[in-house]
Amino acid sequence: MKKKYTVQNSPFIVPTTDGKIIKEHFGNATNGNANISIAHMVAPAGWQEPFQTPKFDEYTFIIKGKKQFVIENETVVLEAGQSIKIEKHTRVQYSNPFKDDCEYIAICTPAFSMDLVNREPE
Repeated sequence: MKKKYTVQNSPFIVPTTDGKIIKEHFGNATNGNANISIAHMVAPAGWQEPFQTPKFDEYTFIIKGKKQFVIENETVVLEAGQSIKIEKHTRVQYSNPFKDDCEYIAICTPAFSMDLVNREPE
């Protein structure tokens, strides 16, 4: 009988050059699921990405630390225990300008892919 669940013990470690730790538990890189991606991330103090306008909704839940979002022209800072949904086709910049690392869970629907993120040149 086929099991109706999947335990993920070996998330895909996304290679990065900016010190950010990305462990995708489910999604394109891990199991080929293009509908959803779920990743556990740690953004180091001082980390920042360029602005982007993704073609996916992104949900973020902060586990530890703080994370800054510049959404359109508004700056939002979330702390541990808070969450946010940013709708697709919204211009956003993610960063951690704070002194401590930020640990969080990110869920994207459809799944994150470089083809859908639409990052602006730095």
